Amino acid sequence: MQPLKLRGIIPPMITPLKGNDELDREGAIRLTEHILAGGVHALFLLGTTGEAQSLTYELRYEFVELVCRQVAGRVPILVGVTDTSLDESVRMAAHAAKCGAAGVVAAAPYYFAPSQQELVEYYTALADALPLPLYLYNMPSHVKVFLEPATVKTLADHPNIVGLKDSSANMNYFQTLIYHLGERDDFSLYVGPEELTGESVLLGADGGVNGGANIFPELYVAMYDAAASHDVARVRELQRRIMRISTTIYTVGKYGSSYLKGVKCALSLLGICDDYLSYPYRRFRAEERARIREALEVLGADCKE
Repeated sequence: MQPLKLRGIIPPMITPLKGNDELDREGAIRLTEHILAGGVHALFLLGTTGEAQSLTYELRYEFVELVCRQVAGRVPILVGVTDTSLDESVRMAAHAAKCGAAGVVAAAPYYFAPSQQELVEYYTALADALPLPLYLYNMPSHVKVFLEPATVKTLADHPNIVGLKDSSANMNYFQTLIYHLGERDDFSLYVGPEELTGESVLLGADGGVNGGANIFPELYVAMYDAAASHDVARVRELQRRIMRISTTIYTVGKYGSSYLKGVKCALSLLGICDDYLSYPYRRFRAEERARIREALEVLGADCKE
């Protein structure tokens, strides 16, 4: 199987919902077209931003099929298969492959934190069983374990493990990965936190998996282009806009889910899709919604209501 070398902005797409087990299908189609119009390089479904672990398997399958059909090969699609069951991960990957996805993404199994040796064995078994290339997903805040650099180096030698997304926000860790793996043409390194994308790409990362690209895809594509061409003045200019988004839309309320609530609320105000969140999380109410509207207006966005 040939590795899939992707560079650029890969938005972790939200999952538009109308109810706890009801997909906002029309909103998902509008959101897909909105993101693609921004010039992104790929899409990532069913990640943290996609609320994957809160969704029924049936809805996850429906969403993957819908988006793959809508994209129709215009950009590659990666599908999250993170699960506590290896068999369920493989089953989701088989569905993704059937729908036309280009690769899958998996964080470590959560609940009991595995050791590094158990992670090597787990990911090796998973990669051996998958019909698509596998991207590792370092998400220590949610799964309670780091994919340590030595572990990643070992796994990178597996022919079906082709990259890693890092959402740790630990630049020392990420730069260690770039130092060891950044020159390989068969392994990609992406940064999750958008506040670090410009810096990371300047220093050798292959791109960003940035949630804000659901709202402003062209901004993050511009940041990638500027950083990839080493236009530092342009990177600094775009960084101020990205930080304005980060410090307004993502910081309303004292919720662990404030970032996701903010993204979904913003998309609702822009008339793109519903802002329903999977249970037990709730959408922003009137006062919080007004703060997101104000932030969007400062950013120059055209709210619809």
